Amino acid sequence: MPRLATALATVATAILLAAASGAARAGAQQYEPLAASVRAALHAAVSDAAAPTLPIADAGERSRWLNEMSRRLERRIPDPAYRTELLTSIHYEATRAGLDPQLVLGLIQVESNFRKYAISQAGARGFMQVMPFWLKVMERPDDNLFHLRTNLRYGCTILRHYLDIEKGDLFRALGRYNGSLGRPEYPNIVRTAWERSWSWRPEQLAAGTLTASARN
Repeated sequence: MPRLATALATVATAILLAAASGAARAGAQQYEPLAASVRAALHAAVSDAAAPTLPIADAGERSRWLNEMSRRLERRIPDPAYRTELLTSIHYEATRAGLDPQLVLGLIQVESNFRKYAISQAGARGFMQVMPFWLKVMERPDDNLFHLRTNLRYGCTILRHYLDIEKGDLFRALGRYNGSLGRPEYPNIVRTAWERSWSWRPEQLAAGTLTASARN
């Protein structure tokens, strides 16, 4: 137990230092030769230019999510209109890629601390710290990785790609995303940011849980 407590304290300290410094924590996604079919699928995934909407069916739940996430993000992004645009785009792109939006929020916190123009020492760019070689992989050399939705589209597509490669193993997929496959530090930091700063339970699910508990 003392070792576990020490490890958790180390992870928490790393998150606080990253937030305080505002440093981009990206390692470097590693270029790997891809089959033509995979390149074509990735290209198609970043080509859809549909306008982002918040994909939560219930209007009340949609409002609650947006208000709560906006409150949590206010210190980092004071402009309410820009906060709404960013949060809507994050939820849209994450859902489109089959990812948990709360996970993506945690990853962005660790990768760039929500800085649109963050650049890591390895050259990764933007909110989700996308490496420029992906422009060649996607065959879209003119895309701007500092554009809000472009960066989110690439980042979510890449993480989904890594999850597919790793057959749903999030620990290994996050390692690939950071260029630190097999090492625990980065996946643990992202998971801690996700659970401590961005966790969310839909009200209907929470209410159902409480009802079930009352029956028991």
